[in-house]
Amino acid sequence: MIHSLELTVQQRPEVLERVLRVTRHRGFTVTQMQMRMNDDASLSLDMEVDSERAIELLSNQLNKLIDVTQCKVLLPLNLQQQKVHA
Repeated sequence: MIHSLELTVQQRPEVLERVLRVTRHRGFTVTQMQMRMNDDASLSLDMEVDSERAIELLSNQLNKLIDVTQCKVLLPLNLQQQKVHA
């Protein structure tokens, strides 16, 4: 199952490596990733990951990383469309 995550992280050289290591150790495969710089010098990292495991296993661990200031699990696209039409 594909899950989408939106992370806000501090701009540090090792932050991407830490995020990817936790993602791999928790049994998730990154299928898409996009990073951009925010106005406050932090970074926004949008990731799509694939796994049969519960997404909470990953999001809880990412929240524990010192460089991650926010980790938000986004609803799957089909659920977002259902809420709009409801």
